[in-house]
Amino acid sequence: MRPDLRNVRRGTLSVLATKPAATEGAFLQCSNCKKILFTAEFEENLRVCPYCGHHHRLTARQRIDFTVDPGSFTELDTEISSLDTLGFEGYQAKLDSLRSQGQNGDSMISGTASIEGNPISIAVADFAYIGGSMGSVAGEKVTRTIERGIEQKMPAVIFCASGGARMQEGLLSLMQMAKTTAAVAQANTAGVPYIAVFTDPTMAGVLASYASIADVILAEPKALVGFAGLRVSKQAGVGKVPDDFQQAEFVFKHGMLDRIVNRKEMRATLGDLVRILGSHLREAN
Repeated sequence: MRPDLRNVRRGTLSVLATKPAATEGAFLQCSNCKKILFTAEFEENLRVCPYCGHHHRLTARQRIDFTVDPGSFTELDTEISSLDTLGFEGYQAKLDSLRSQGQNGDSMISGTASIEGNPISIAVADFAYIGGSMGSVAGEKVTRTIERGIEQKMPAVIFCASGGARMQEGLLSLMQMAKTTAAVAQANTAGVPYIAVFTDPTMAGVLASYASIADVILAEPKALVGFAGLRVSKQAGVGKVPDDFQQAEFVFKHGMLDRIVNRKEMRATLGDLVRILGSHLREAN
């Protein structure tokens, strides 16, 4: 039997934590239902709670490992890094701290890979890096990912996870909305399919630019999707919002998503989409 938090006295287990990623040892606690989980079983289940089905957040590296064919990912665009152009207080120190921890990919990691043998140009956002915020580097990587798909005639797949534009870069950050949107328009003209996957959370400037204009939009269950945050939305004075407001299920019900996909099914679903939508590109090659 799996251990249950209700049957454990205070202090008996030192492994209890509010965030799965912060816990080391044989057990951890689901941040949603608070049940105690076996760490090995949790990882084998792709960091999805076997009790409540909660999809815990992944780092970009974890997402890549869970999604693409083993050994197929080649990271690109590693030569670019964020700059504190505006001299925003504390920003350079934050960047230096993240780099000292080995986090050099900014909030977006990009490159090429394959899914079920089908080549793709891929970018994956990492919410753990300054809230997945889109600064000049993230916007450039998204743009390059789409342009790479056009140049090499392969579908582009982007996993979104962001609180929005990076305020420490001011207008340079907001400009990325226009730049990434223009890149998607070029892909449309070239007939290169672009698939976006909304993970928790996909918000604000990212949602309002490249994320919501993909040819196919998927989302993980209960991912937070919206422009303004829930508290801001409640302040708009439009009355009581539904309990599932800004969750993937609510957004799907109102026609913004094509499908909600469980993490275990994501690889197969993307494999089918890439194979079908990219068939004309392979024939051209």
